[in-house]
Amino acid sequence: MTKSLPSVRAFMLMVFLAGLAVVVSAAHGAAAPDSPNFDGKSWWGHIKVLAADDMEGRETGSPGLQRAAAYIVEQLKKDGLEPAGVDGFYQPVKLISRAIDESASSLALVRDGKTEPLTLGEDAFFGTRLKLSPEVDAPLVFVGYGLRIPEKNYDDFAGLDLKGKIAVMIAGSPEGFPSALASHYQAAAQRFKTLREAGVAGIVSIPNPAAMDIPWSRMTLARTRPSMALADADLDDARGVGLSVTFNPAHAEKLFAGSGHSFEELAALAKDRKPLPRFPLTVSLSARARMIEKPVESDNVVARMPGRDPKLKGEYVVLTSHMDHLGIGEPINGDNLYNGAMDNASGCALNLDIAEALHRSHAKLARSVLFVFVTAEEKGLLGSRYFASHPTVPQSAIVADINTDMFLPIFPMKLLTVYGLAESSLGDAVQQVAQAEGVEVQPDPEPLRNIFIRSDQYSFIREGIPSLAMKVGFRPGTPEADLAKKWLTERYHAPSDDLNQPVDLAAAGKFEDIVEGLAVKVANDPQRPEWKSDSFFRRFVKGTAAGGQ
Repeated sequence: MTKSLPSVRAFMLMVFLAGLAVVVSAAHGAAAPDSPNFDGKSWWGHIKVLAADDMEGRETGSPGLQRAAAYIVEQLKKDGLEPAGVDGFYQPVKLISRAIDESASSLALVRDGKTEPLTLGEDAFFGTRLKLSPEVDAPLVFVGYGLRIPEKNYDDFAGLDLKGKIAVMIAGSPEGFPSALASHYQAAAQRFKTLREAGVAGIVSIPNPAAMDIPWSRMTLARTRPSMALADADLDDARGVGLSVTFNPAHAEKLFAGSGHSFEELAALAKDRKPLPRFPLTVSLSARARMIEKPVESDNVVARMPGRDPKLKGEYVVLTSHMDHLGIGEPINGDNLYNGAMDNASGCALNLDIAEALHRSHAKLARSVLFVFVTAEEKGLLGSRYFASHPTVPQSAIVADINTDMFLPIFPMKLLTVYGLAESSLGDAVQQVAQAEGVEVQPDPEPLRNIFIRSDQYSFIREGIPSLAMKVGFRPGTPEADLAKKWLTERYHAPSDDLNQPVDLAAAGKFEDIVEGLAVKVANDPQRPEWKSDSFFRRFVKGTAAGGQ
């Protein structure tokens, strides 16, 4: 039976309107239920702005970082978010910049009364996150991994006389410890607390050759760049220790000559996380340091998306990412601009995407969501440390932090690595969200790299707030693992982390789906996230019997 002409016209009109609705929906990113919400294109669009050359690498306190922050604020305003800083969207953070004047500084070994000068940059370099003493002359003592972990009755300092001496250690931790626990005790706050208690005059740290993210040749290029500390002395984790030196593992043998041990032997043990001996060395270290200090101010950016539930809207799910990178530094292959596309324009772009998507969809979330773009992460998590200690909302109202930093969508998204997976109910929640996206979840596959303490979620953990971080995952020994290693070696903290690198937009989009899904799930869950009963980090919750740091 044929349709009458009016019926055909009506039918065609319905088809046209339905098609138009699909086009408009797609244009606004409202994908069909069985399709991803994000395709990576708007994510990459934000990165193209934040990692452009005119942002000049977004060094903390620089005009480039100010421009990046202004762009972020502009986007947040467009998405209808409320300012939640101290000065509108901004939370000022006061810092102290510290740099070494190598022309007036020196390091030397003293052996049997003879002085062996060390070449700064080639043999070793000064660490400037702490306030260096002008002069330090002290004997060296090898303290293994330099860890004290009471929960495991483990103490590298037991039985050693370290008062007034310099502790020499290899980065890493012994096997058999949960990676989150081992990472916590390698964090600056815990490390320097232990060193102060031991009465040391200083520290010499040797990178573990088996777990170096970047080669020594690139590490040493950055040695004269300014480091920073929070101007609030109570938040300066490295206070009280007068010397920090990083020693080239390729030249570390000279530290152990005559000790009965070789660095090759010790490095082999550390590679496999085996126990290390502890013993006095036969040399002393003579250090002369001249520092250049100046005050710096930089801003966190804080925005609020209000919740709708009368009882829960006063609680907050925090999404963090750091804005800063390394600025302009020593050239590599003729390029001196460290754009920081993946580290961490990628995380900022993701959170901007999520803010826009939640606004566009008119999401009715029970809890409020706080978007916090922090400064000075590259200087030691300083912006997040300040915010977590001085939040612009009641600290007790923050229920969780979901941090995104350099999640590296450089191959297809099949596996999600979650740092802190087993520590809180957030791990259970993210597994449910990832499973719905067809993505498998794994815990930290590289515990030697201490990633759990190396980004801004750790600042919230220290305040007792359940937190985690995630990355596009890979399994050791796979081609994806090789790609990740190659990226770290060639692009991490290098000018080549720029806009001219391959990324997998589909992987970025799927990762964004998971982060948004987790944020929504936590925001709407009647129960606050909780630390697991067996988690070490429960002790940081305010008011608990095991609280405190």
